Amino acid sequence: MSTKKLTSEDYNDYSSTENSPDHDSLSSSPDISSRSSNNFGNYQRLNERTGTTPLETLIHLLKGNIGTGLLSLPLAVKNAGIVLGPISLIIMGVVAVHCMHLLVKCSHYLCAKLQKPFLDYGNVVMYSLEECPNLWLQRHSFIGRLLVEFFLILTQLGFCCVYFVFLADNTKQIVDAANVTSNNCYQNITILEPGSMDSRLYMLIFLPFIILLVYIRNWKCLAPLSLLANLAMCVSLVLIYWYIFTSATYTNDLPPVAGWKSYAMFFGTAIFSFEGIGVVLPLENHMAKPQKFPVILYSGMAIVTMLYLTLGVMGYIRFGDEIEGSITLNLPACWLYQSVKILYSLGIFITYAVQFFVAAEIIVPVAVAKVSERWELWVNLAVRTLLVIITCALAILIPRLGIVITLVGSISSSTLALIIPPLLEITTYYGEGMSRLRIAKNVAISVVGFVGFVAGTYVSIEELVSQTVSVTNITVSNDS
Repeated sequence: MSTKKLTSEDYNDYSSTENSPDHDSLSSSPDISSRSSNNFGNYQRLNERTGTTPLETLIHLLKGNIGTGLLSLPLAVKNAGIVLGPISLIIMGVVAVHCMHLLVKCSHYLCAKLQKPFLDYGNVVMYSLEECPNLWLQRHSFIGRLLVEFFLILTQLGFCCVYFVFLADNTKQIVDAANVTSNNCYQNITILEPGSMDSRLYMLIFLPFIILLVYIRNWKCLAPLSLLANLAMCVSLVLIYWYIFTSATYTNDLPPVAGWKSYAMFFGTAIFSFEGIGVVLPLENHMAKPQKFPVILYSGMAIVTMLYLTLGVMGYIRFGDEIEGSITLNLPACWLYQSVKILYSLGIFITYAVQFFVAAEIIVPVAVAKVSERWELWVNLAVRTLLVIITCALAILIPRLGIVITLVGSISSSTLALIIPPLLEITTYYGEGMSRLRIAKNVAISVVGFVGFVAGTYVSIEELVSQTVSVTNITVSNDS
């Protein structure tokens, strides 16, 4: 893969692992500059002749939104309450899809106005600021692109940190319960061996293997592994749903509404789960018939929201207050459900490289551009190694899966999914006239996203500090 630094006129798909469409035949591109800003029912991308089918796009959309966040939703529902949690998930799903639509809509408008084949998230924000009436924003439009790239890097490397914790926690539980694992899946009792190895040591064991994995620099080479990951995670989810629905017990003592601090944790976890904002434009950019993307978006996200709702609610009902940061950690210690942990861990291990690919495509070219061609490969591999070590170190510092997910969701996911898209529509269309109601709606969504950003980050850090102090006190008392 080429590592040359792209200019702002080039398209670099920072939020996708797909190959970019062909840029040839620019001279044959139709002139769409005269199209109405609101008439995109017949939108046809410049230069686009071939691309993904609607079914392929739907599959990629589902994969982009189903990961470790799905497994953490029962804990999220617990933090919100058995009544408020499902209602909030539905509302958040509607708002998240609306923000995805706003992003695609602004991209369409700017592509038509500027006569560009397609734009990534960062370029959409940059060109939107260039088109807005405010002179200061026009002169500093590049800051918008840098901001998006920063949060994309933060989000993707945050996912990678979560993957380290997930792999360590599930592997530790599998190894610790290996001697008592049986064929009896109806007794949900996990007996752990005393003096078992710390989960952070498992992270260090995974580190060299993940470093070797991210040395794969070509998406075509990674594609077969990605397919294997999809199959492993799909089988795991089927078995998880089977266990929940066949062993669910109903109780009336689950709290309907939780406190505000717990709800802030819910917000971070839930918005982390709706992690598909980064793949929306890349998927739409690669469609042969992009005018069909809204149907794919709404139908795909409806499926995703239904999965979130059912697993979140039924998982909480099944395990109650004992629910862990990932529902896989609550499965019984029998061979069938231990295999679920192994399969899902395999899928997450491979998915690490997929999520890492996005951040690497932003960072690596900058570093490689500063050295001669002779050293390009070595610098490329060195930067990749350093980034993996950083994600491992951060995971070791915060080895609690629930806190890591909430922190990543509150800081980066809320910014990309809720705060920026509504403001983007204002800057894009303000010069052409917008109703006060439309502006108020967009501002309200961004404000809610910002409040969730602040509250979720504050509560996550507070929870992290309090747990660190508790562990320190326990250690000191044991030593004395």
